[in-house]
Amino acid sequence: MEQDLKTRTRDSAIRIIKLYSALPKATEAQVVGKQILRSGTSVGAHYRESQFAKSDADFISKIEGGLQELEETAYWLEIIDEMRLFDAEKLAPLRIETSELTAIFVTIVKKVKSKA
Repeated sequence: MEQDLKTRTRDSAIRIIKLYSALPKATEAQVVGKQILRSGTSVGAHYRESQFAKSDADFISKIEGGLQELEETAYWLEIIDEMRLFDAEKLAPLRIETSELTAIFVTIVKKVKSKA
């Protein structure tokens, strides 16, 4: 699962970067785009950092950091969709992936907390 999540979070970041590149050049689209670029690309970084955590508490903290970024990414995806800055059909798979990664991260945190 570790390798799968490394790949999924990296691929998700790449998709976010491509989304940002495809957004209109209007100021409001670029402001929203920069927000999702930051949050959407940091999820994988949090996950990778968690793999070298010093303790369960440190691990949970890093995964929960990733969860916060996933929630923020979901928010910006909603804004992009509501403002019709990008085709909703093309946005849907990224919204689904963000939701699935959120569920996986929540499960990881719950599992580690129940072990403690």
